[in-house]
Amino acid sequence: MLTLNEIKKIARQTVRTEADAIVQLGRHIDNDFAEAVMRILQMKGRLIITGIGKSAIIGNKIVATLNSTGTPSIFMHAADAIHGDLGIIQEDDIVLCISKSGNSPEIKLLVPLIRNLGNIIIAMVSTRDSFLAQKADAIIFTPVEKEACPNNLAPTSSTTVQMVAGDALAVSLLACRGFSRKDYARFHPGGSLGKKLYMRVSDFYLENKIPKVQLTDNIAGIIFEISSKRLGATAVLDDNGKLAGIITDGDLRRMLEKNSDIKTLKASDIMTSNPRTIDLDSLAIDAFNKMKENNITQLIILEKGNYAGIIHLHDILKEGVV
Repeated sequence: MLTLNEIKKIARQTVRTEADAIVQLGRHIDNDFAEAVMRILQMKGRLIITGIGKSAIIGNKIVATLNSTGTPSIFMHAADAIHGDLGIIQEDDIVLCISKSGNSPEIKLLVPLIRNLGNIIIAMVSTRDSFLAQKADAIIFTPVEKEACPNNLAPTSSTTVQMVAGDALAVSLLACRGFSRKDYARFHPGGSLGKKLYMRVSDFYLENKIPKVQLTDNIAGIIFEISSKRLGATAVLDDNGKLAGIITDGDLRRMLEKNSDIKTLKASDIMTSNPRTIDLDSLAIDAFNKMKENNITQLIILEKGNYAGIIHLHDILKEGVV
């Protein structure tokens, strides 16, 4: 049985070995890589990604990343391809074959079949003189000196490098296409990620009441408005209906601490002028970040410069935006 210190030493060495492999990959991002990106950008069909063993698992992840960032992709297992799944490949598709050695029996059998179909082949491979590299139209070179496995057998460093190369490919394609935050939101409508990308302040607008008082309103009226609208604050409007300030629960508490006679106080006496605001069409996550930065729990909502309501921190948390 290994000691705790020995276990930590092995784990740290694994991390160092894989980190070194990634650094080595960075040194080999060359014109061949850029050429592979350009070919994918120009394709009219889909990117078919194939592999065997652990490379197949990495291929599935790369497919997911590409699909979510604007490059239509499909995974085809190399073993299944030669038993009927080759029909997945259409005329305008490009095939990306992932293989560390580039010489596995399945790849050697599959590549000529793809060649006969006339499709472009991109190789993600660790050996440039391999069968796959020699038959490919473009190469994404993923060199690996050694696996993190102490026996240099289990795919560890090699699969890490393949994963990173796939991310580099996806991000390069994303940047070339000018893929925006709005585009990304179209493919991620679910969960907290999707809500961060598409939910806006206006989505909470109709659910909340709209607390407001005038500059001359007294304390009783202010307390009633804040309490009845249940947002912990009220906007203060001037005679023209324009935003003049905000009064929060905290403002009321501080007012009670400083004043023994509150009967003569008006909204204008206790409000905070120039309150923090957010536009109605802003993303809810931007409202959350603004509250966090300013250590507050409410923001005044403006629609074309006019007071439209209040959004509370609890609204955003309840909806699961963060």
